[in-house]
Amino acid sequence: MIKAGVIGWPIEQSKSPIIHTHWLEAHDIMGSYDKICVSPENFSNKIIELIQKGYAGVNVTIPHKEAALFLADTMTDRAATIGAANTLVFKSGKVHADNTDGEGFINNLMHGAPDWNAGMGPALVLGAGGAARAILSSLIDFGVPEIILINRTRSRAENLANVFGPRVVVADWKEAFLISSNVKILINTTALGMIGKDPLKFDCSRLHHSTLVTDIVYNPLETELLLNAQARGCVTVDGLGMLLHQAVSGFEAWFGVRPKVDNVLRSKVLLKL
Repeated sequence: MIKAGVIGWPIEQSKSPIIHTHWLEAHDIMGSYDKICVSPENFSNKIIELIQKGYAGVNVTIPHKEAALFLADTMTDRAATIGAANTLVFKSGKVHADNTDGEGFINNLMHGAPDWNAGMGPALVLGAGGAARAILSSLIDFGVPEIILINRTRSRAENLANVFGPRVVVADWKEAFLISSNVKILINTTALGMIGKDPLKFDCSRLHHSTLVTDIVYNPLETELLLNAQARGCVTVDGLGMLLHQAVSGFEAWFGVRPKVDNVLRSKVLLKL
């Protein structure tokens, strides 16, 4: 039996077991996918233990993503660029690291807004945390010509822009309202607007109706940002699909089958939100 799982601290909130168990059942695969709760100081030893127990690999969530990259023997270019890993594959006692967050983000956009063209114009990205790193990398790879990065602490945005080069420019948070009238895609990469977090206070009244708006927050599924953008006539894409699509490559690496994200899976995860 093939074993995989998701490792974090805490881990009870993870929806990954729902996703992978659905695919295991759909493809009639003898396998398991477990929640593994490990404190940061025990992370490295736990990875060694999982390899010894015959695990094929794990997903990695907060707060272990940077540590996962550090202990890897090999890594993808995108994981190295992002500076964090969300997917580990164990083979012959070695650890291979990848980061599929950006892949999940882009595939979610292409599924939810198939008419979106990355080359049409600039993107406005809110936030400069770990999710922003993956999304910036994917936007650059996909051909977005300019990315305007805004964070409440400007220095964090500037540090991130230095990593990704001249296509990423930094603006002050207070400038977001004026800038929003000229962008082709608006992306919230922060946790603002999530249930239990502070609201995201963003004025959508200058958005053009052709602007695509997406939010990585998926609880609530329709955030205030998305609702306000819809009122302006914008196409919107919620954040749940990113969670679903980022899981595809890991499942394929561990279980040997490339699964599909469909409405049945989406419905199962929605029931647990």
